[in-house]
Amino acid sequence: MKVGESGRIVGFGKAASPYRRKLLAMGLTPGAEFSVTRFAPMGDPVEIKIRGFSLSLRKEEAVGLVIERL
Repeated sequence: MKVGESGRIVGFGKAASPYRRKLLAMGLTPGAEFSVTRFAPMGDPVEIKIRGFSLSLRKEEAVGLVIERL
């Protein structure tokens, strides 16, 4: 996704299994809507706005999220 685009979390893929509990604790639950705020200069991590706060995710964590674009 690009900066300014929005999405909704649908679920978690197999890649998220080591991080699933951590992602859920940070508010990344199915049905939550988010928008991409910015990327770090080298592309990792990515900052998203979700549930009224900004959250930075590494690409290896974000790749485990199953999302749909809004």
